[in-house]
Amino acid sequence: MRGFTLADEKHEESFKVIDRRPFTAEGEVRKEIVEQEKREQEAAAVLRKPTPAPGGPTPDGGRPAGGSAAAPGSQAQAGASQTEAAEPSRNFQLLVDFLARNAALLLGGYADPRTGQALLDLEGAHEMIDMLDALSEKTRGNLAPEDERLLLDVIGSLKLTYLEMSKHAAQAMKEKAKARS
Repeated sequence: MRGFTLADEKHEESFKVIDRRPFTAEGEVRKEIVEQEKREQEAAAVLRKPTPAPGGPTPDGGRPAGGSAAAPGSQAQAGASQTEAAEPSRNFQLLVDFLARNAALLLGGYADPRTGQALLDLEGAHEMIDMLDALSEKTRGNLAPEDERLLLDVIGSLKLTYLEMSKHAAQAMKEKAKARS
């Protein structure tokens, strides 16, 4: 049997160069760029149509009192910003939920699936609560009101639970010490 060497196998390495510049060698705009711009304009037009702008015309054709005329592209921007704002808000809520559940787990709020007993780790819970406090401090003024309210409610609830569990743990330690003496 003959041994296998790298020289026996021929590899042909090739690569493809794609020119992504917006202009040709003659200085003309590439047709792909023009087509892409048309698609973007059509998408923007579709976004503008379905949502009426606040302060826009009333059904009788007039403007409401005190309303100002909206800029032509503001409707599309408002619709896009609402959908963009919903996603980060949801992600933020998931982050808060993740940290809060871990803190609650460490405070004995959930039973360990393996043992069936509640886990109490006050130091770990304190660290999780500190993380939530840091998150609150660093995002102050940059959150939607409902996100800020959620974060403050979760932190307050966890701090109260932490205090209760600390007192119970301290009391249990005292009783254990009395029993030994």
